[in-house]
Amino acid sequence: MAVLFAGDLPLLATYTQVFMTAAGRFVTTYFPLFLLGALFGKLMDDSGSARAIAHWIVQKLGAERSILAVVLACGILTYGGVSLFVVAFAVYPIAVALFREAEIPKRLIPGAIALGSFTFTMTALPGTPAIQNLIPMPYFGTDAFAAPGLGIMAAAIMLVGGTAWLGWRHHRAHAAGEGYGNHADDPATASGVSPRPRSVGAMAIDQEEVGAPGILVAVLPIVLVIALNYVFTNHLIPTWDTGYLAEPKYGATTVNKVQGTWAIIIALVISSVAVAALNWRVLRDRIASSINDGAMGSLLPIFNTASEVGYGAVIASLAAFAILRDAVLNLSPDNPLISLAVAVNVLAGVTGSASGGMSIALETLGATYAQLGQAAGINPELLHRVTAISSGGFDALPHNGAVITLLAICKLTHRQSYVDILVVAVAIPVTSLIAVITLGTMLGSF
Repeated sequence: MAVLFAGDLPLLATYTQVFMTAAGRFVTTYFPLFLLGALFGKLMDDSGSARAIAHWIVQKLGAERSILAVVLACGILTYGGVSLFVVAFAVYPIAVALFREAEIPKRLIPGAIALGSFTFTMTALPGTPAIQNLIPMPYFGTDAFAAPGLGIMAAAIMLVGGTAWLGWRHHRAHAAGEGYGNHADDPATASGVSPRPRSVGAMAIDQEEVGAPGILVAVLPIVLVIALNYVFTNHLIPTWDTGYLAEPKYGATTVNKVQGTWAIIIALVISSVAVAALNWRVLRDRIASSINDGAMGSLLPIFNTASEVGYGAVIASLAAFAILRDAVLNLSPDNPLISLAVAVNVLAGVTGSASGGMSIALETLGATYAQLGQAAGINPELLHRVTAISSGGFDALPHNGAVITLLAICKLTHRQSYVDILVVAVAIPVTSLIAVITLGTMLGSF
């Protein structure tokens, strides 16, 4: 439609030479990351590891810290590479039982899951295998651990601020006499947990009955993802003889631009094999279906994002885009971090997608920001971290697919629960972004 209204661009040529070229370039670059991430998450889900980790955290923290338990359970799983959709399905029934026991309003569950899944582990924590942390790597020649100090600071703001908000909402509800509420559509049982209030100790699932792994076995693959990513990025790949990358058939590139991608590919492959090996008794009869389902589960996300990238390339080819581009770049001529943050946030909000909005911004303006950053003496790692955190701001507006899916899983409406999602997944992440830009401008990347 944009091309038709523009009137000065050939429709078919724009589709095949602009849209499809940009979409294909995105798939070529990122398909292994989407594929392996989805496969790892599916194996963690089918092996029972994801649920085992969630239950262990709940048991250790207890009912009096129900909100924090749910947030941390989601955070550890997503930081380990498990899909946020898998996490939501795995943690929701546990949250139901825990919130019911603690008499915390059910309407706060989506906010707790969103805080643990959509925020600090998606964009801020260094080393996270979330695609939002990986997309900037080839544009800025960075790796998943870019600006670790600033990332940890931003993550702390999101975690502490979001948990404090949800705790305050709970105390207000408690003071008003509001408890969990009556919800006939709750699960009949929450993963083996009785729907009636019980002690936290009674919430433990008999590991032998359900074949779930112990906590050490469940956590080991997640530790492997992060540790192997770090080791290969910083110690092993830099020692390889990669002079051949300068040849045209390998893209005439350098190892600095690909080592981040290579490292996470290796880490996810080894960690996926580890999940299968450690849980072979559970997975052996369905290993083929788990691999197939994981592979198929990667297709919709990557092609959705690639389509958004193609759309962005078409918009960038329109004459009117030059006006928009100049307006964004001129927001703060002396500090490209500000205009970069605005561009990514706006596009993430328009598309309702963190990865989509970021990809469009980088596809159309990534090279420009890399040049501006170099001219201004800005460390590429700071550009990477600002881009990643920016993608997790306005993306969680009401039309976001993950928000809609989360509310559907929890059987709640926007009216009941979106205010908390807005605060923990939009307002507080944007606040952390402002803090990162301020400190990064003053002190540089660290």
